[in-house]
Amino acid sequence: MKTANFAENLANLGSIDAYAKLELIDAAGSTVACIENKPGSQGSLKVYRHLAAKWGAINPDAAAEGVQLYAEHTEDARRNPGKHPNIDRLFDIVASGSVYSVQLTPAVSA
Repeated sequence: MKTANFAENLANLGSIDAYAKLELIDAAGSTVACIENKPGSQGSLKVYRHLAAKWGAINPDAAAEGVQLYAEHTEDARRNPGKHPNIDRLFDIVASGSVYSVQLTPAVSA
């Protein structure tokens, strides 16, 4: 699904307007990450929501696709660990074989 760049990849993913946030839940039922629908994290929310819808969870296969979807940001994340925590998390999932379920919180309509 990878196209030329991250912006083009995002344009091909579904809308996140209906969601306030996405949480990753580990096997013990604990929330390990939260991606909110706010400037600076909306791209990641789109990627993770897409992956969860396609794969049913964020598993190593989903994470590998996510790494591709981040396009040019992936190499920057490899060179600068900690700069892109949502990409770093995908690297960790691929390496560890971890699986996280996803909980989407609907946006409150005004």
